[in-house]
Amino acid sequence: MNKLYPDAAAALDGLLKDDMLIASGGFGLCGIPERLLEAIRDSGVKGLTFASNNAGIDNEGIGMLLRTKQVKKMISSYVGENKEFERQFLSGELEVEFCPQGTLAERMRAGGAGIPGFYTKTGVGTQVAEGKEVKKFANRDGQMEEYILERGIFADLAIVKAWKADETGNLVFRKTARNFNLPAATCGKACVVEVEEIVPTGSLDPDCIHLPGVYVQRMIVGAPYDKKIEFVTTRQRETA
Repeated sequence: MNKLYPDAAAALDGLLKDDMLIASGGFGLCGIPERLLEAIRDSGVKGLTFASNNAGIDNEGIGMLLRTKQVKKMISSYVGENKEFERQFLSGELEVEFCPQGTLAERMRAGGAGIPGFYTKTGVGTQVAEGKEVKKFANRDGQMEEYILERGIFADLAIVKAWKADETGNLVFRKTARNFNLPAATCGKACVVEVEEIVPTGSLDPDCIHLPGVYVQRMIVGAPYDKKIEFVTTRQRETA
């Protein structure tokens, strides 16, 4: 089965529709599937819900889809550094479901494992717990403590960015760019991946593979990439 497609638009052909739920990897601008996000923008689909740690920055990452008003809801942990996100949220144009980072990662992992829900202490007694089922369980000391029920994320589509892939879709992520990409890849009905390099099958060390190719349906080579930085911070050069 050939999983390699010539470009992002071809890889997403037949997978996009209005009002779908998309799980997207990335953290800030690190490890975001930017070629796939550009193709989603250009497709014109709307009413999208994104499960992603954040929405990039203004006009980068998912931020570009906020500019075109294609996103109706974000399931996110961090929503700072994006003025358009802030404007749409405060004006009631964008629905936001806040989700702690660890909980979001576990919700994606749970969806990928076929687990419909799990209980966690994270968020108990806060706004995160509003409207969610609460149960008491005994801790290690035998004392009863409250836990809230969180639902696994079952996405219509997962889009992720990896460093290397072999021809069967086995993936290797590079350092911190692994972030949410790995759990996001597992929880979609279909998973489309953009990579920097594709190598022959069998050339990757099995112990270095982070995600087996069984999770990957389609791939593209997205390189070359520009290294985007959220905030460029410099210091004055010291005089000699």
